[in-house]
Order: sequence, then structure tokens, then C-alpha cells
Amino acid sequence: MDDLDVPIRFNGAQRDRAVVVIGSGGAAYNTIEEVQRQIASVVFRPEVKNRGWPETRSNFKIFETSTLALNGVRNVVREVVAAASEPIDPTEAPLKAAAMKESLFGAVDAVFANLVSARWTVRPNDERQFKIFQDIRALLSGDLAQPIYSEEIARELGLSVRTLHDVVRRYRGMSLHRYLRLRRLWLVRQRLLAGADSVKAVALAFGFWHLSDFSRSYRDRFGEAPSETLERGRRR
Repeated sequence: MDDLDVPIRFNGAQRDRAVVVIGSGGAAYNTIEEVQRQIASVVFRPEVKNRGWPETRSNFKIFETSTLALNGVRNVVREVVAAASEPIDPTEAPLKAAAMKESLFGAVDAVFANLVSARWTVRPNDERQFKIFQDIRALLSGDLAQPIYSEEIARELGLSVRTLHDVVRRYRGMSLHRYLRLRRLWLVRQRLLAGADSVKAVALAFGFWHLSDFSRSYRDRFGEAPSETLERGRRR
């Protein structure tokens, strides 16, 4: 739910209108936001079942609903947040909590009873594509001691480099090459903060052979020169 005019990219889909998303325990999602924003997340415990809401597995799903239903759930969330912050007699808390929960149930029921058919939601709700992206992220997080390149990822996951490129473009809004380059910059930074031998040695170890280009990219990304990071790391 969003009042800003700046679009948000959710699970690879960029929209400039308010939407609702839903996910179950263990589900994941990916967002790219260009501005800071406040997001209200409603978490039901125990997990809600048998209400006819859309089923989710590995990833959150995104939907359009009617303006009336959307405004309704927004108002209920605001009212619940406001009421929950007020002082209350402990003896009344269970009754009030149950009533609030029922109001939220009703508002969410209305949202999913009034879904708007929208073809654009098919791609961000695609579990196979999202799983590939999650596999890429897991692979990149597994070994922080050395760089990993596109061909290695493709071979490890049994996919083409083109497929990897398309998936990263969808979920991160950038090319596979840039995504891997940013990760390598981050790995270099971790080594420098740990007090590496030299900037040049670390840069070369992580695939940056053009040192002036590396220094410029590093400064643009982290707001300081690699040598400054290294100096700070050695003072620790």
C-alpha cells in the first residue's frame, strides 16, 4: 500500500499504483525502492488458513484490488495501529485484541474478494523465476573468499547465462554483469576493512584489473577511496 508517486519494484514488477501483497511463513520477496517509505505489514499468528485467501509457497504474491477494498484495509490498519498505542486496562486487552483481529480479517477478506484481474501480476507471482533468483543469491552468499563469475553460476545452477541475466534484470533492475560487479566491490570492501595487504592485491584478487576504473567505482559506491577504507581497517 503506497501513497507516493514514485514506483516500487516488487518481485521484478514495477508499479506506480497501490497494491497488496501476501505471503505465508517462510515465503520471501524482493524489492527495489528509490525513496524512503513507510510500509504497514500485518502478520497473523498463528498462520491464517481456510479463509479463501490466495495460496503462497516460496514467494510473496502481489495483487490489485478494488479502490473501495484497498481504502477499507488501509483505514482499518491505521485505526488498529492508533488504538494499539493507547493505554488499556489489562483485563480488557484480550477482548480488544480479538475484536481488532476480526476487523483485520474482515478488511483482508474484502481485499481478496474484490481482486482485479491484471495480466501484469503473472510474472511477479511466478514461483519458478523467483526460485532461480533466490538460488543465485544463495550461491553468491555461500563463498565470500573469492569472486564468482557468470559462467560458474550458470554451470552450478544448470542454466544459461542468458536466463540468469533475465532473472537478475527482473528482480534487481540491473544486468547480471553489474550485479556481480557490485558484489565483488562489496567483497573487496570487507577485505580492506579486515586490514588487507594492499588495495592493488585485493582488487586484482577479486577481478578488478583496471585499477583506476576500480577506484572510481569504489568511491562512487562507498563514498571514500579504497585506501581510506584500508587505513581505517588497519586502525581497528
